[in-house]
Amino acid sequence: MTAATEFMRPAALAPWACAPDQTRGRRLPQAPSPPRTEHQRDRDRIVHCSAFRRLVYKTQVFINHEGDLFRTRLTHSLEVAQLSRSAARALALNEDLVEAIALAHDLGHTPFGHAGQDALHACMHDHGGFEHNLQSLRVVDTLEQRYPNFDGLNLTFETREGILKHCSRRNAERLSTREPQGPAQRFLTGGQPSLEAQLVNLADELTYIAHDVDDGMRSGLIHWAQLEQVPLLNHWRLRVLDEYPGLQDQGGRRLLAECLRRMISALVMDLVHSTQLALDEARPTSADALRALPAMARLSSDRQEQTAALKRFLFQSLYRHPQVTAMTEMAKTVVADLFQAYTTAPQEMPEEHHQRPWLQRAVADYIAGMTDRFALREHHRLTGQRLFPSTD
Repeated sequence: MTAATEFMRPAALAPWACAPDQTRGRRLPQAPSPPRTEHQRDRDRIVHCSAFRRLVYKTQVFINHEGDLFRTRLTHSLEVAQLSRSAARALALNEDLVEAIALAHDLGHTPFGHAGQDALHACMHDHGGFEHNLQSLRVVDTLEQRYPNFDGLNLTFETREGILKHCSRRNAERLSTREPQGPAQRFLTGGQPSLEAQLVNLADELTYIAHDVDDGMRSGLIHWAQLEQVPLLNHWRLRVLDEYPGLQDQGGRRLLAECLRRMISALVMDLVHSTQLALDEARPTSADALRALPAMARLSSDRQEQTAALKRFLFQSLYRHPQVTAMTEMAKTVVADLFQAYTTAPQEMPEEHHQRPWLQRAVADYIAGMTDRFALREHHRLTGQRLFPSTD
């Protein structure tokens, strides 16, 4: 190992961590860029790309016009990155890699959250469908146009592997035909991604259940009386009130913040502890050996049950709340109308989109890249309708 690569390698990585000087590389080989490691370089490319900037106006649960304090895809991605790095540090994993994966994992999400994704998938039913994880990979592999001699961001295999969290078998076969040992291969062979990728997957879930409770309370769609029926949240509510009894009478914001802070801290500690126990038992000798094992990143069975109960609560009380449902149905209409308009009149899209040979996929790419407010403006321009309050 040269002095340069020794400088690039973080100290004290676990044997099963993805060491940046042992990366499987990029699809288009490039010279190193010291003093950055290869995964730091990936992170920097992600942060500077157009799709990352657009995440600030793509929503999670609440449509962009409903308030400035609700989470967006950008704030969610930053929270996932923070939580992932904390867990990775405790497990002696590659922090830069988990940060790169976390920051890129939602780059392919449509406007209007899951409602937009579902609508676009329905529009593309006869044209290959739409998967937001696959779209995130398309963004970093193809759609970003920043460099003179290649499309996309030309990220390392390890980052691309982590971005592709889910993939249908049909799409995995298609991707693996073009790239036989690429990130989609594991969906055909039954393998796992790196432990860094597994960690981000769980951090993503823990992050959204916490901030959806926060956003749901801020919106007034869920209330303390409901949260008291959720064991995981009520446990921390009672603990906090025992220590700070006056918080109950201060409007609830500080009480909720402290409950969620303690809940997330406990879940991260459990994630680290449970994952370490699994590693101690399996004792993988390398990152590739770990990929051949069952998933190592995990919560304890008790915490799994508690978080599952919280997810069920959010599904019933927030995601299926009549006000949220009404907004998501209108959002689906916006996406479906845009798809119809652009496939009928491709010239309404920018030239680089309407001149591509596969029209429906070009339209899906264009819509998926939109922010909430741009999609609404385009919908008004093309249909004359205003389904939501003006965003001008």
